Amino acid sequence: MTTPAAKPDTHPIKANMVLFAALFANLGIAIAKFVAAGISGSSAMLTEGVHSLVDSGNQVLLLYGQRRAKRPPDAAYPFGYGRELYFWAFVVAILIFAVGAGVSVYEGIRHIHDPEPLRDPKINYIVLGIAILLEGWSWTVAVKEFNIKRGRLSWWRAVQTSKDPPGFIVLFEDSAALLGLAIAVIGVWASHHFGDPRIDGVSSVLIGLILGAVAVILARESKGLLIGEAADPALVAGIWDRVAGAPGVTAVNHVRTIHSSPEAVFVAISADFDDRLTMGEAEARIEALEAEMKAAWPQLASIYIRPEKAEAAVQMSRPEPEAG
Repeated sequence: MTTPAAKPDTHPIKANMVLFAALFANLGIAIAKFVAAGISGSSAMLTEGVHSLVDSGNQVLLLYGQRRAKRPPDAAYPFGYGRELYFWAFVVAILIFAVGAGVSVYEGIRHIHDPEPLRDPKINYIVLGIAILLEGWSWTVAVKEFNIKRGRLSWWRAVQTSKDPPGFIVLFEDSAALLGLAIAVIGVWASHHFGDPRIDGVSSVLIGLILGAVAVILARESKGLLIGEAADPALVAGIWDRVAGAPGVTAVNHVRTIHSSPEAVFVAISADFDDRLTMGEAEARIEALEAEMKAAWPQLASIYIRPEKAEAAVQMSRPEPEAG
């Protein structure tokens, strides 16, 4: 029995809703945090403000990437601009690491060495409470959408196989934000409870380390998409079986796929055809096979089938979908 693959990422409208929800939540939270940091002098609160501001910029970049990726193919880019989204996802990961994590660690270390006097923390608690509610709402929206796409896959496996960076980036950002907020609350409380403002700086460093870890994970996943990941093994296996069972095909040499966008897959197939077929018959059967495959899998934007003798072709094994 095979485990169903994650559902294709074919909900751009819902994906935009996730990004807009995160954008509006983070903008409001960033403003509130900066005001609270100015009033209270909290390092962790300032760090959290930078964190929310960076997250807001990230959502803008992802929305920009989605728009750019929708441009139609042209002479310069015959397979379209879909993978530009993957480039901007990688940029977002770098920004989280360089700006979010970097500023957080720097501010934390600075406040550990040169702690500011403690002030009334009430404004911090109020803003952190509001931030938790807004981030929780954004996180809930992201989780619901991600659950729809992941099907019955585990969370981590769904992230690894996802071809839609905005979905898992927002999920990771919001998760890191909620964890950071929890650390900020503990840091503010502990600083006043123990009368040591350096604890606030330690909280800032911890938040930065969390952001750094998230950035590394996102960069790794985005890098794979940018280089060019194959389609889901279940899809490749289905294509393989469809070609192998087609009239006139004696063997399938290999099936190679690559995502040109979250919703579009390019597939190149090498197959050995019956030598008794005329060129016209082989062309007709290839055309019929392409039509069948596009009807079965709409995400196959480009299909290339090459007739090739088995002994002269590069051989690859049929992929096996994950066992459940």
